[in-house]
Amino acid sequence: MKVVVIGGTGLVGSQVVRELGDLGHEAVVAAPRTGVNALTGAGLDTALAGAAVVVDVSNAPSFADDAVREFFETSTRNLLAAEVAAGVGHHVALSVVGTDRLQDSGYFRAKQAQEKLIESSGRAYTIVHATQFFEFAGSMADAAADGATVRFAPVLFQPIASAEVAAEVARVAVAEPVNGIVEVAGPERFRMDDFFREALSFRNDTRFVLTDPHAAYFGAELGERTLLPGTDATLGRIRFGTWPGRDGSRH
Repeated sequence: MKVVVIGGTGLVGSQVVRELGDLGHEAVVAAPRTGVNALTGAGLDTALAGAAVVVDVSNAPSFADDAVREFFETSTRNLLAAEVAAGVGHHVALSVVGTDRLQDSGYFRAKQAQEKLIESSGRAYTIVHATQFFEFAGSMADAAADGATVRFAPVLFQPIASAEVAAEVARVAVAEPVNGIVEVAGPERFRMDDFFREALSFRNDTRFVLTDPHAAYFGAELGERTLLPGTDATLGRIRFGTWPGRDGSRH
């Protein structure tokens, strides 16, 4: 089966490509550096010729409200139109657990707009909602930093290794479309502030983690369970405490 992976050079995309290859499928790496640009439409017709599935794990280069919405809406419209022309049978997109509960954030409004375009397209689809990646611990701490203080809310979340997200995306891609959302999450629940105390300790990062119930995530204030998956989520097996990249040396 030919599967085109949009964003196939990125953190998740490169692992999805590898997983699909291990499963015996033809995975096409589609990204601007390979001549395929979903935002402009360049290279899509050639890349999608003969494809059974398109997997979109791309992300916006800018998270500014207008730019991120333009990216997700335009690239998704271009992909869906190219899929119709090529006869692609299944559209798979990666999104985030809790997207519909994070609409105070411009980024998540853009992701919700992307999902709505897919759902209303008439195309067979599966949307994979994942929790936060272990690999993003450092960048999340940097985004929450105010000098030597890092602010996080004491809310629950269930972070996951990106390798396990990639494995789920690959599995979904070669399965029948569900025409709905599936969720994947890590095996452990943490309080976000406690998790980052542990994560920074592993990295020998001396910044102080301040518990702040009003600390924002991508511009949105979090509730106790905003970032938690539902009871039907697929759970990974890799625990943060034994994950090889927890000290920041492997991403």
